[in-house]
Amino acid sequence: MNRRMWGAGAAAAVLALSASLVETRAQTVQGSDAALSDWGKVYEVLSHPRCVNCHVPADNRPRWSGPSYRLAEGEWAFHGMNISGGAERDGRNSIACSACHAQTNSELPHGPPGAPHWALAPVEMTWLGKSSAALCAQIKDPAQTGGRDLAAIADHIGHDALVLWGWDPGPGRAPAPFSAEETVSALIAWSDAGAPCPD
Repeated sequence: MNRRMWGAGAAAAVLALSASLVETRAQTVQGSDAALSDWGKVYEVLSHPRCVNCHVPADNRPRWSGPSYRLAEGEWAFHGMNISGGAERDGRNSIACSACHAQTNSELPHGPPGAPHWALAPVEMTWLGKSSAALCAQIKDPAQTGGRDLAAIADHIGHDALVLWGWDPGPGRAPAPFSAEETVSALIAWSDAGAPCPD
């Protein structure tokens, strides 16, 4: 009798544990899906022409891309004036970026855009051509973010004048998607959920 009762109790406990594990897994999957959705928004911004055109590799050459330049998605061309940022990434040893790029945008369509401290991003922050998974792993590595952790990256996106230019790029250019505030919110939500990366 006792053995039968123990068996029934154990079976009930196993069923309850199993149901709890299934529920926990479902919540984990939902949480992971939400986090990956938040990352998807962040990636859409970071991979947009307003960002990747200056987050370029060690050739130090800014790009032009996107429909504003009559280029298909994924296509790019070197900066039309054949500019190089040089090793300093700001052109100081050839033609300084600031020779054309002032503190504010030109009012002419496709005129020189402007923002404070106009320059290419450091080479370790190259984003051009990176997949979602690769860029996700990269921004979690302080060695590839100028020493910034995710909280510092969120602050950088929300407050750096040159970054904010991406949502106000001047006439004739498509702005980055969403807004700086939405991007920061998505980045924080993704980080708080453990910053999962897509496969």
